[in-house]
Amino acid sequence: MPEISIPEKPAPQFLRRVDSPVGRLELTSDGKSITSLTIECDGHLPNEEHEEHTNRVLDRALKQLAEYFAGKRKKFSLPISPGGTEFQRQVWSGLDTIPWGEAWSYGELGAITGRPTSGRATAGAVGAQPLPTIVPCHRGLASDRKLTGYSAGNGVPTKSWLLEHEGISYRLPSKTTSGPALLELAELA
Repeated sequence: MPEISIPEKPAPQFLRRVDSPVGRLELTSDGKSITSLTIECDGHLPNEEHEEHTNRVLDRALKQLAEYFAGKRKKFSLPISPGGTEFQRQVWSGLDTIPWGEAWSYGELGAITGRPTSGRATAGAVGAQPLPTIVPCHRGLASDRKLTGYSAGNGVPTKSWLLEHEGISYRLPSKTTSGPALLELAELA
């Protein structure tokens, strides 16, 4: 059997890491804008093998994130370049209009894109959003205000922390109302 080599992922042009209440954060930049923000999952970040190289936009992002976690910033003012499809960018733009302390259903977000019956597709676009917290994807909930998951950090416990930080009420999915997931939520609170 031939040996298959997997090429090493190139280092981002600019990279910074910082501790936060939801775990370590890793931000990347192309020099002009923020291209990704990753919340640590199970103790790992995607570019942890690469050294940090900062720039002004990353320094500005870290300052604004510190203000957000301290409860002093309610909206980010940063140049971002998240990529994505046209539909995803429309959904992400819609997320950015949800005010601090409020949550919208995926159906409401879909309506912004002119697709009011596209709740599942909208939820998928929300989950693919590469700038969690900066673009407030945690403010998207099911129509019954249940958390249906979260693709950043450690999932539901991370989203729960962000919602509670902003004073947003929500319902937990029935499968996480007891047991280890509830313990994780209590530890994050």
